[in-house]
Amino acid sequence: MKAFVFPGQGAQFVGMGKDLYETSPVAKEMFEKANEILGFRITDLMFAGTDEDLRQTKVTQPAIFLHSVILAKTMGADFKPDMVAGHSLGEFSALVAANALSFEDGLKLVYKRALAMQKACELNPSTMAAVLGLPDAKVEEICASITDEVVVPANYNCPGQIVISGSNAGIDKACELLLAAGAKRALKLKVGGAFHSPLMEPAKVELSEAINTTAINEPCCPVYQNVSTKGETDPATIKANLIAQLTAPVKWTQSVQNMVADGATDFIELGPGNVLQGLVKKIASDVITSGKQ
Repeated sequence: MKAFVFPGQGAQFVGMGKDLYETSPVAKEMFEKANEILGFRITDLMFAGTDEDLRQTKVTQPAIFLHSVILAKTMGADFKPDMVAGHSLGEFSALVAANALSFEDGLKLVYKRALAMQKACELNPSTMAAVLGLPDAKVEEICASITDEVVVPANYNCPGQIVISGSNAGIDKACELLLAAGAKRALKLKVGGAFHSPLMEPAKVELSEAINTTAINEPCCPVYQNVSTKGETDPATIKANLIAQLTAPVKWTQSVQNMVADGATDFIELGPGNVLQGLVKKIASDVITSGKQ
């Protein structure tokens, strides 16, 4: 069974999507439609901007979404998923690819999400850190032991790799404790704030109304969501999970394990980079992985 997966923030690179724009009339039309919806030429920043341009959350998120979704749409009849999933932001790409969300509505939601998250980051200066080489339970225990600051597990990427999220002081304290407990690395990430933590509550409140008033249809195949880790097809459940996702951890390891248990044998990554292919292989070494970008 084929599982198509869609990357999240961090996979962007200058030049992303340019070949698609230049070689596919369908892609060119969708990119130009996106420029019109957003009110600025995001294609200029994607194709010939700077790394700094692309690192702005309000640019990064719609850029990755566009690259991923347009790749899926240009595959035509070759895009035949038995199931889909996306890592954080990638969940919106997965929903559009699976026809649960329209392209226009998906882009509007992603842009609103990016602006809301950027605003929440400015309200509470915060960060994230990648932790390598400790069991999930140990990372959870150490985060829970810090009670005077916000610090929580945010991304369960693969066995032995968790990203934690929280206040600057909380992350500093957690990194010290994690290294003392035997972590191979506890490295702060260059991100705008504490994604998938309680510090994103203002963004969650802002985005929940937009999600609730957007039409979500039954997808063409199950969508394995970050919050529930199960293949979802009910529009009401999909909406609730999308809203919860902003402050809840991305359970990627568990989602991939469930996809494999449900029959996935081929994982195809659509979007910039190949990060998800690497994570999937570490979670389930027997599956076949490939990608398009």
